[in-house]
Amino acid sequence: MTLTAALFVETDGVYCGLSNVDPWDESRDARLYAGPHPVIAHPPCKRWGKFWWGGMGATKRFEMGDDGGCFTAALAAVRAWGGVLEHPQNSHAWRHHGLNHPPASGGWVAADFGGGWTCCVEQGHYGHRARKATWLYAVGADLPSLKWGDCGHRVDPARYGGDARKASRVGLVALMGHKERRATPLPFRDLLIAIAESAA
Repeated sequence: MTLTAALFVETDGVYCGLSNVDPWDESRDARLYAGPHPVIAHPPCKRWGKFWWGGMGATKRFEMGDDGGCFTAALAAVRAWGGVLEHPQNSHAWRHHGLNHPPASGGWVAADFGGGWTCCVEQGHYGHRARKATWLYAVGADLPSLKWGDCGHRVDPARYGGDARKASRVGLVALMGHKERRATPLPFRDLLIAIAESAA
């Protein structure tokens, strides 16, 4: 049995309680992971996303990428031990770390000159209620053919006054709670575990 380290995951989340996964939640500080197992990394995305500065209602303005070194540590772990890293589509971390942006239509493309590969996949294909477009970065692993492309509208345009374009742009995510938005569907979790295990 291959053991995989799941870094930056939620306490008692979907990676906990599995015999083939060693979960590293906040209390273990995944920045300290030193191998030797391949990894699945879910570094925090808040400071790399669309509202990295804190958003319109923020009382404090943040710096882009100010995540305490989490993404840098996750990237280093994937490069050192093999595996896969997951972040939201259009994450500013890709440009900041010199990674190529993958096409939204899908397919694996070279991410860097260090053997890394990247792709865009929507978690809606794997059970998430929203489309949840996601970028993956993998090193030393098998690169499976995934369910590529747009998984379709996930919200009735009537919720937005019949404006289909706005419904598509805003999507179901706007109607979800924080926990549901962040959740990793079990089929997607299993896919990431399989990718990481192949790096062993």
